[in-house]
Amino acid sequence: MDRTVCPVWVGYLLLSPMRKLSQNPKKIFSPYIREGVQVMDIGCAMGFFSLPAARMVGSNGKVICVDVQEKMIKSLQKRAKKAGLSNRIETRICNHNSLGLDDFKEKIDFAFAFAVVHEVPDAAGLFSEINETLKPDGKLLIAEPSGHVSEKDFKITVSIAEQNGFKVNENPRIGRSHAVILEKGNVRE
Repeated sequence: MDRTVCPVWVGYLLLSPMRKLSQNPKKIFSPYIREGVQVMDIGCAMGFFSLPAARMVGSNGKVICVDVQEKMIKSLQKRAKKAGLSNRIETRICNHNSLGLDDFKEKIDFAFAFAVVHEVPDAAGLFSEINETLKPDGKLLIAEPSGHVSEKDFKITVSIAEQNGFKVNENPRIGRSHAVILEKGNVRE
């Protein structure tokens, strides 16, 4: 699996309104995000999914946006301010080895990572950290680009998640993606 980080210039391409034709955030998230919940966007980039999620959580909810690239976070902050959503979004710059979210233990209702896991050097560590942030009934959506990540590699990703405290809940259809909804389960012995 590829372990390179998405270049910042690609972040601008990912913001294209045309992307909503195959990956509409509201349609994707409507079964999982409701007003007042805590959501985490892992690898948020410039906020294609973050801003719609912030609208969905309402004024009593929060979207925690995590990315390894400061330029992506800065762009998201500007976009959130312009959209009037700054008070619903909290940004964090993480490092390649940790999300740095120890203060969110069992506080997140729903987390998602679009086109991120294949870039992470330690997927097992990532899933373990995400699992710690989720509430006991929390869910995680993983979506990887089908043109970049093979079905075989995606199955390996799901297996790593299962070995780190998750079980498969469902396989939603998301355009141009392999996708899975995971929920907290028992860690395999």
